Amino acid sequence: MHRLMIVPIVMATLCVGLAPSTSFAQQSVSFHIGGFVPKGEDARSRDDVLVNNLDFLDFDIGDFKGPSVGGEWLVALTDNLEAGLGVGIYSRTSNAIYDDFVDSDGTEIETDLKMRIVPFTATVRFLPIGRYASVVPYVGAGVGVFSWRYAETGEFVDFSDFSIFRDTFEKTGTSTGPVFLGGARVPFGAGFVGFEVRYQDAKGELPIEDFFGSEVDLRGFSYLATFGIGF
Repeated sequence: MHRLMIVPIVMATLCVGLAPSTSFAQQSVSFHIGGFVPKGEDARSRDDVLVNNLDFLDFDIGDFKGPSVGGEWLVALTDNLEAGLGVGIYSRTSNAIYDDFVDSDGTEIETDLKMRIVPFTATVRFLPIGRYASVVPYVGAGVGVFSWRYAETGEFVDFSDFSIFRDTFEKTGTSTGPVFLGGARVPFGAGFVGFEVRYQDAKGELPIEDFFGSEVDLRGFSYLATFGIGF
């Protein structure tokens, strides 16, 4: 993990160290707001905790679609290259009930499934027609360090004796993986507005003694409206 953490640190150094002292050395602060769409059931690993929970819990993985916000510092390296350092946050809860069990009074046995992801990203963008066009398309890639938390809280069935109890099981961790992005922006004055699509690829490890699954899948797409100001 320590070696993986070195990658974004090196890219951060490049953002500063490679930025020339010419007119290309433009910087901007960008903000984004939109939604994160995690991988669906068919695209997730069989070791994923949500996929395994579907064997006995009634919920929809689509419930984990949720809002995402963040910001990014962008540095122009040349007219066609740009580096960025960013941070964001996504958090979502899905309510689940047991398929084949109810409480002694006939009520549903309910559990909340909670996921939070805080991505720290270092990226490089390629602007094929330059940054001074009336519409600026771009594609890019980089690395993300994803701080995450997965938790299950509420009522549970002990399958050894079918007793019902209340508890909270949670795991936090940090995972690293690639990030790919593409979008376009429209400059105006010193600022811009635009739209961006991002894909992140990472998984977190879970203790099998606490969860029905050895990992949590953090992969998915983010659809983002962007706006920023240059300086």
